[in-house]
Amino acid sequence: MDPLRHHGDAELGPGLLDLAVNVFPGPPPAWLREALLAAVADVGAYPDATAAERVVASHHGLGPDTVLATAGAAEAFGLLARLRPWRRPVVVHPQFTEPHAALVQAGREVTTVACRADVGFSLDPDAVPDDADLVVVGNPTNPTGVLHPAPVVRRLLRPGRLVVVDEAFMDAVPGEPATVVPHVDEGLVVLRSLTKHWSVPGVRAGYLLGGPDVVAALRLEQTPWSVSTQALAALVACCSEEARVDAADRARALTGWRAHLTASLEAVGVESVPGAAPFVLARLGAGRRDRLRAAGVAVRRCDTFPGLDDTWVRIAARPPEVTAVLVAALAGSARNLT
Repeated sequence: MDPLRHHGDAELGPGLLDLAVNVFPGPPPAWLREALLAAVADVGAYPDATAAERVVASHHGLGPDTVLATAGAAEAFGLLARLRPWRRPVVVHPQFTEPHAALVQAGREVTTVACRADVGFSLDPDAVPDDADLVVVGNPTNPTGVLHPAPVVRRLLRPGRLVVVDEAFMDAVPGEPATVVPHVDEGLVVLRSLTKHWSVPGVRAGYLLGGPDVVAALRLEQTPWSVSTQALAALVACCSEEARVDAADRARALTGWRAHLTASLEAVGVESVPGAAPFVLARLGAGRRDRLRAAGVAVRRCDTFPGLDDTWVRIAARPPEVTAVLVAALAGSARNLT
């Protein structure tokens, strides 16, 4: 299997505790379930994204021609890869590998720019080649969890360059202080997904924000009716006032769980990267991921991310009682090393 197409769900198996997939644990909120169920009544007609896109635009204070509903962020990466005959596409790694895979699938030769562990995986805009005409970066980045300040991200902008910011985990950051959504234009595109924060990976709901010309060009490339009726209903529901309140509650919960996870890892001598995402990048050392798996705990391997090796794993933030199971397994694996 192509390592760029390896994702957290591949780590799961019967009887394993899931700390590999970054989906908020538990079911979606009642108001979202109700919206999804109600949408079944409309599946006899072809889906029309117009109304949902207007709601999303209003939610972000943008014009309706700046939004493209997509079947999750994955569809958006494919559309962007085929948007232009990119001469020097750059993917800033380590990060979610789908944009890189989509560019390769589109026949593009990808330049990798690596954020370095010795500087906390921070983004250095000056490391991106001047002739890059496409730059893709995550914020907060998967799997490092690092949140890059908006002014730093905006330093990537250049005439003739399209900068794509994957903000799939931004809604897990209370207040979203680093979002660049207010600055979207013809040179800056932002991707959002409902998958993680709202516990609906099977719905495949997301959207892209960008300048009107870019959005119009991407729409021409999009497969007709690719975003389902239920996904569009989810987009509308997740822009409601109920959603705003619940989103903030979930973000606060994830922040607390991540802090507890980080402290628990430190207590057992495991190095981790300070971050703002609903997961933690940790350096366990070679072989301990397999020992965790043997103990019934699944974490995300990270040697499939360019720039990382098999000493790193990504661990999802979960309530303290779940983290306690991980800590016990880590203690056991440490004893097995002695």
